[in-house]
Amino acid sequence: MMIYTPLSLRYASKFSSFLSKYTINPQITNSFLSRLFFSSDNSPQKDDVETLFRIITSSTSSKNLKQSLKSSGVLFSNDLIDKVLKRVRFSHGNPLQALEFYNYTANRRGFIHSSFTLDTMLYILGRGRKFDLIWEVLADIKRKDKSLISPRTMQVVLARIAKVCSVRQTVESFRKFKRLVPVFDITSFNALLRTLCQEKSMSDARNVYHSLKYDFKPNLQTFNILLSGWKSVEEAEAFFEEMREMGVKPDVCSYNCLIDVYCKGREVEKAYKAIERMRDEDISPDVITYTSIIGGLGLVGQPDKARDVLKEMKEFGCYPDAAAYNAAIRNYCIAKRLGDAYGLMDEMLSKGLSPNATTYNLFFRVLYWSNDLRSSWDLYHRAMDTGCLPNTQSCMFLIRLFRRQEKVEMALQLWKDMVEKGFGSYILVSDVLFDLLCDMGKLVEAEKCFLEMIEKGHKPSNVSFRRIKVLMELANKQESLQNLSQKMAIFGPSIQSS
Repeated sequence: MMIYTPLSLRYASKFSSFLSKYTINPQITNSFLSRLFFSSDNSPQKDDVETLFRIITSSTSSKNLKQSLKSSGVLFSNDLIDKVLKRVRFSHGNPLQALEFYNYTANRRGFIHSSFTLDTMLYILGRGRKFDLIWEVLADIKRKDKSLISPRTMQVVLARIAKVCSVRQTVESFRKFKRLVPVFDITSFNALLRTLCQEKSMSDARNVYHSLKYDFKPNLQTFNILLSGWKSVEEAEAFFEEMREMGVKPDVCSYNCLIDVYCKGREVEKAYKAIERMRDEDISPDVITYTSIIGGLGLVGQPDKARDVLKEMKEFGCYPDAAAYNAAIRNYCIAKRLGDAYGLMDEMLSKGLSPNATTYNLFFRVLYWSNDLRSSWDLYHRAMDTGCLPNTQSCMFLIRLFRRQEKVEMALQLWKDMVEKGFGSYILVSDVLFDLLCDMGKLVEAEKCFLEMIEKGHKPSNVSFRRIKVLMELANKQESLQNLSQKMAIFGPSIQSS
């Protein structure tokens, strides 16, 4: 197989002119050029991702960002850009800076972003509540290559809107997609229903389903989405039967939804009977089925029986994944049997499975509530040594524990790692960190962390700014306060005058 290496822009420009003469659809030309001249089969180097990430987060203006990108010497590819934006996403980066980077790469001749990059950019904008910019990006993509706007894209956008807007506004946004997507059909409707189930309520999803179902033809996926939203066992069973009455045959996903409702409702016996019906209908339970059973057994106080499921499922040719192990570990954590929980994490490693951020978070939660600082700190180092970056919730458990026990050095180490490696939420963690530093009289350290946060493009809270401002005034650090205020000016006057 021949691997194309990226060519220079000079050759891309000439080849674009050649293709334009012989290609009817210019979108095909641009899409082809994007993959040929700007993409590579080689994975982007980690150093390139970090270089671009630092440029995005440290640039003070649009002009500065563009100049830095131009002089970086980094060769852009779809895969590289996608990884950089994901880095921004998981570090809760500034959405406007991310959009500047996205637009800069989009405006390069012959380049078209991938659908994954588009979805990541839209997620970042949505989390920052920049909804007007979302529609501008989508309108631009429609002009370039409408096929990039997928049902996944729709769900990403609707999910961010539904999180902060009403059901009516979410449905209105759904209707806007009719002018944007290549095909507005049942797949689009399913994306809306999935969003409502996840971000609103089952009642909202059901009402929208009944009001719009005649505009679309519900299919198996429609019913599976609605099944996954039920919390009441009785209602889920009734809907399951309604699906059968409409001639829609359930599949493994349908049964998994029903079994999940049973397990969360602590009706494990019904869940086992549903598995028997699956086998009678030649439907094989999968790892999701068994993961629900493991969780259900934990809820009824049978963590050891749940652990046995990890072994039993192998007899049916189904092997546990990280999620299945996490469910079993969660059971032992709830039972405060940390020795057994650690044993399962070691077992994961022996099976070639890597504990993930969810795995570690299960332990951080228990250790936080038991006020076990030493074990939390050791576990943090274990995660970092294996390359598993803690999620935001884990960071909050840690920083709150450090504040409770007044461990300044540990708190500063966590902050340093967050800044250098780009994980966690600066905004959430910083509030607790600044409380600790101010309480302990560590004004120099507080100022340093505050400026690092600003340089990363994150807006500190009004409360944190006011507290540091008061302490600087008391310490007569007028020069430092003036510097801080000037740095804060990029976020507008409101935070300084509040």
